[in-house]
Amino acid sequence: MEKQFDNFDLIDLINSKYFKFKKVNEEVWNNSYNISITNSEWSVIYLIYGKQPTISEIAKQVDITRQATHKCIKTLNSKGIITINNVVNSNKKKGLKLTPLGEKLYSENKLLKESLERDLAAKIGFDTVSLLKSLLANL
Repeated sequence: MEKQFDNFDLIDLINSKYFKFKKVNEEVWNNSYNISITNSEWSVIYLIYGKQPTISEIAKQVDITRQATHKCIKTLNSKGIITINNVVNSNKKKGLKLTPLGEKLYSENKLLKESLERDLAAKIGFDTVSLLKSLLANL
């Protein structure tokens, strides 16, 4: 294990590697595509994909403040990645949906993450990655 991680417990190691992978994913994306998307924006995109949640539903699921969630949603809307619509039978609630551009970006980012996962598997072994995914999924 790297010297800098000697005093880390399991939670610290997972957290450290999580942020490292997210940073690498964001950097590779932003260097490869002309649309810059933050990790918070990706979180919202992944929560919207295949659904039409409300803003309040998204705000409850992301690990950022409600105000930051609203700003993130507004930014995604201004980039043409999501649409914000009125919810039927509600004057207050707003529904979210990915645009065709948002769907395309989601798919391309999913491929990028799969590529990064294959790179990791090449370093630590495909069986190890499979086991790790299985263990984490069952927590």
